[in-house]
Amino acid sequence: MQHAVRSRAAIRSGLTPVPRPRTPSVASLIDADALRVLHRAARALLDDLPGLTDRLVAVLQEQEPAYRAAMTKDPTATWQEAHRSLRHSVNSLVDPRGARDAARRCSWRIGATRAEQGLPLDALLHAFRLGGSLVWQRLVEETSRTAPEDVRLLVHVAADVWNFVDEHCTLVADAYRQTEWQLSRRRENRARLLAAGLLDGTSRIADLPEAAQALDLPEHGRYVVVAVAVGPGVRSGAARSAAVPDGTRVHWHAGADVDYGIVLLGDGDGDGDGDGDGDGDAGPPQPVPDGSPPGVRIGVGSPVAGLAAVGDARRLADTALGICPAAGGAVRLDDHLPAALVVSSPELGRALAGQVLGPLLRLEPADRNVLLDTLTTWLDCDGSAQRAGERLYCHRNTVLNRLRRCEQLTGRSLARPADLVEISLALTARRLLRE
Repeated sequence: MQHAVRSRAAIRSGLTPVPRPRTPSVASLIDADALRVLHRAARALLDDLPGLTDRLVAVLQEQEPAYRAAMTKDPTATWQEAHRSLRHSVNSLVDPRGARDAARRCSWRIGATRAEQGLPLDALLHAFRLGGSLVWQRLVEETSRTAPEDVRLLVHVAADVWNFVDEHCTLVADAYRQTEWQLSRRRENRARLLAAGLLDGTSRIADLPEAAQALDLPEHGRYVVVAVAVGPGVRSGAARSAAVPDGTRVHWHAGADVDYGIVLLGDGDGDGDGDGDGDGDAGPPQPVPDGSPPGVRIGVGSPVAGLAAVGDARRLADTALGICPAAGGAVRLDDHLPAALVVSSPELGRALAGQVLGPLLRLEPADRNVLLDTLTTWLDCDGSAQRAGERLYCHRNTVLNRLRRCEQLTGRSLARPADLVEISLALTARRLLRE
């Protein structure tokens, strides 16, 4: 910070032309007289500092709405803050060198404190400028009262007084913005910790209201979790946009390998379904299975009630993600529950595949692949040999012959519902659980 009062020679060292140049000796005498007048008036302001503070507080209450609200809440704190600031400012007029650091620390503390309290920065800067105007006005008033002939000398120190005010406005703004940035980082880190706790199921019930506020989501809404995994060179922003429709309230949590979106279903008006009847019939987002960008895998879990159940929703989303093809795609868990059963218990899934498909798997690779492809295609075609043959480029009778051979090898009948379920799950397990 520059001294509140500098010599006039220093002020005129720039390029600003002086209409009537004076000799250095005359300028020195004028500077000395101006400083004498300034110091005399400043000491008088220090003697009446409480009155000066009262005037500033009254001006703030009249002209600055943000301070009006602050004074309604805690008038004593506002008065004390104004008193400290004025004391340091006026002391800096009397003893620039000795009071410099204390004045800077005071302004910095005010900027940081007001940032923590949420007072708008514009209001804070306005208050400092009002304080500077009031001090200058009182200096002029005091000099006019005690020595009217010396008022003209104050012109020589006016620039220094206002430079002091501008410098402290800059200090206050720097402190405010730095504190605001730190608070923002703390809020972001706290929100990340709270979201992580919700997703891994370790949140305490007592933390749920704070989590709801930090994530801007209702505590008792209806939620679904979306898991997004991207391949090399794919932007996570594009993947997230593909996973959740525009306009949906969602909080994203970036993980090491997977990003999770905590998605609010409905309007979040208590029941979460958006229609106000409380029946919870709203469904999760509807990603198109082949609509995700290449290299993006999207798993959409089943709906759950409340933030307390987000950990369960995340596990369901992970299960859906595990069903996604490695090359990319989107899977909504509710549409793939049989596959979800298989991936939820991989040991049992592998055991089922080995028991049901074992004889087929022990065939020569070419023969094995033909039979497994035929069986899979026939199931995909809802048991139609005609449609399966069209897909496999063979006659329907060829399809039927291959299916009969599958029945002979596995000892199961495709006409028996229980056997058909076993075969379908075994094929799903083999496809999803290959190592």
